[in-house]
Amino acid sequence: MTHFPPSAFTEFDGFTAALDGRTPALFLDYDGTLAAIAPRPELAVMPDEARAVVRRLSALCPVAFVSGRDLDDLTAMVAVDGLVYAGSHGFDLRGPGLRRQVGVEYVPDLDSAEQLLRDRLGGIAGALVERKRFAIAIHTRQVAPSDKPQVGDAVRAVAEAQPRLRMTGGKELFELRPNLPWDKGRAVVTLLETLGLEGNGTLPIYLGDDETDEDAFRALAGRGVGIRVMESPAETAATWSLQDPAEATAFLARLADWLAEG
Repeated sequence: MTHFPPSAFTEFDGFTAALDGRTPALFLDYDGTLAAIAPRPELAVMPDEARAVVRRLSALCPVAFVSGRDLDDLTAMVAVDGLVYAGSHGFDLRGPGLRRQVGVEYVPDLDSAEQLLRDRLGGIAGALVERKRFAIAIHTRQVAPSDKPQVGDAVRAVAEAQPRLRMTGGKELFELRPNLPWDKGRAVVTLLETLGLEGNGTLPIYLGDDETDEDAFRALAGRGVGIRVMESPAETAATWSLQDPAEATAFLARLADWLAEG
């Protein structure tokens, strides 16, 4: 249902009480969560302050980034060594002693779809086709409102022509990815298993702001905590909320202080 879960920042004591002595394992989305949404993906830069907080936290508890971005792009944007990174919604995982790719056999399908999309969208001003290894994002933020339906139609037509791919959406975004039962939620569950974080002493916490993050909130229901970064009420499976990337950074800084005090 559409609502605003309680704020993990303003009700920080209530949030830490829910930890109940367990060590948090943090899973962080990037765009709209720690970096403000920008007109083009390369302009969505994470503030130095947020990077410093992530670095501090990584010395206090497990930290992973889970993003729709391409893995190499995500790693370069965050630029903190020693973390676990899951790119392309978890299809591409990398970290200390960890390397896993899901859906390699779908890369040729993505190659074909990319060519079709570039052909169909080449004439629409502002339509941006961003190829990632395991997904293709079609950004519409710069497209004139009257042209946006045309972009949607083109993406749907390409998706129908490529049955091994599926179409998903986000903020000003369409995405084609392998038609596999795999998403950010499954990636987080896999990481918990792979990193040995399934014990009762650990509480998984996922911060995200978009529809694709809801997969992770649902996957952690009953075993972890979801925090949705949102400026207005939305339908969410998260149990807590934060207003925007600035408040998300402030929350993580408080969490770092709290953990450091032991």
